[in-house]
Amino acid sequence: MEGLGLAPAARPLGLFVHTFGCQMNEYDSLRVQRLLAQDGYALCLDPSDADVIFINTCSVREKAEQKVYSLLGRLRRLKQRKPSLVIVVGGCVAQQLGSALLERFPYVDLVVGTRALGSLPRLVQAARRGALRTAHLPEHDEEGWRELFGQTEAWRTDIVAPVTVMQGCDNFCTYCIVPYVRGRERSRPVREILQEVQLLVEKGAKEVLLLGQNVNSYGKGLEEKQRFSDLLRLIARETDVARIRFTTSHPKDLTDDLIQCFVDIPQLCPHIHLPFQAGSDRVLERMNRRYTARDYRRTVDLLRSACPEIAVSADVMVGFPGETEEDFQATLDLMRTVRFDTLFSFRYSDRPYTAARLFPDKVSDEVKARRLTELQSLQACITLEKNREEVGRIRRVLVESESKAGDGQMSGRTPQNRIVNFSGSAALKGRIVSVKITEAYAHSLKGRLAVGECSQAEAGPSANRRPADGDPDGQGP
Repeated sequence: MEGLGLAPAARPLGLFVHTFGCQMNEYDSLRVQRLLAQDGYALCLDPSDADVIFINTCSVREKAEQKVYSLLGRLRRLKQRKPSLVIVVGGCVAQQLGSALLERFPYVDLVVGTRALGSLPRLVQAARRGALRTAHLPEHDEEGWRELFGQTEAWRTDIVAPVTVMQGCDNFCTYCIVPYVRGRERSRPVREILQEVQLLVEKGAKEVLLLGQNVNSYGKGLEEKQRFSDLLRLIARETDVARIRFTTSHPKDLTDDLIQCFVDIPQLCPHIHLPFQAGSDRVLERMNRRYTARDYRRTVDLLRSACPEIAVSADVMVGFPGETEEDFQATLDLMRTVRFDTLFSFRYSDRPYTAARLFPDKVSDEVKARRLTELQSLQACITLEKNREEVGRIRRVLVESESKAGDGQMSGRTPQNRIVNFSGSAALKGRIVSVKITEAYAHSLKGRLAVGECSQAEAGPSANRRPADGDPDGQGP
């Protein structure tokens, strides 16, 4: 290059992102990448190559918070070797602790709250110029979205793309820190969401996952009257997305019009995540969940009556303060009755600000561990039985990636959100194909391409044409 009289190309600025916690945090991390890409930052896989490190944190459970502190501790030596490195802590722990993080970790440069991402480029630029370390925790959202829509080169997407439609929670469950770190419920404008979904589709997304702490509450704070069911219908009608999913729903807010969407909208996958947390009415009342176990079972019955193929997943907690053995058995009874397809289970832990941290009659760690093991063993049996029921069926699978199992296999998900591995070409990635299920395992299914799919795969992408009316993405049951 020097022999030609040309200056060497400038090295792109490196951005390393580490995300803890929920899918909403993953979405916010994508926002960070898109925002900083406009300032010349390229994602790097090794923190030692980074000029900026962004750590997106979770404080919903104590274990997740401790992982944040462990990672920050390991970054101290890297900062010593590279003083120009800017370390940023964002997310729920940042919102929870604020400037206390700067005191505990003197090599952290920026702490940004859950509503502060719109200011991140400005704050990072100031930090690189030597500005004082700061904690930025605004009371109102600093979105920064409209500026991004014109910067399409900053947008990268996977086949399945998350889209936050609302944030915050007004429920104040007694164990949950979310209302204190994410704020009250507020919704994004419909047109902004539609614009983002269509842009993601144009960038290659085939499925969108609509996110919110309680998506059922979508519409709060908007000038126009909108329900979440209205938003689903608009996305299906006004964008080219092939599949739609959403999470998370609160059982007390799952309305008839939302249930009807599983009947009316072909693009809406027959899968719902509906946390139940406990099967004991006494525990549910102390949790401030505002429904009973009978209410929950009735809601699931309504969903399955409207959409018999629907898969139901949930969250459940063991060891809530005062939970007796009888309470725990009520949780197991509900699991046996509902028969969840999958279940995410956790031990209760005290969280700051929450009412339950002050409750007496804490359950010992030993009892919580035993109950969690028993609960997970029951669910493992139910999940395997549910998976075995899939053997012999033909499912429409959205092919997402090469399988972790290797051996020339591809991996994707059924509309019910089950993982399927099958032999196939990498050219199938991003396609929706018919797969006959041949084997069932604890966490996945195995299958083979159905008759006709192999020849279509050889024909190339044009063979993945849109199906007939009434089944826009061909996903079928």
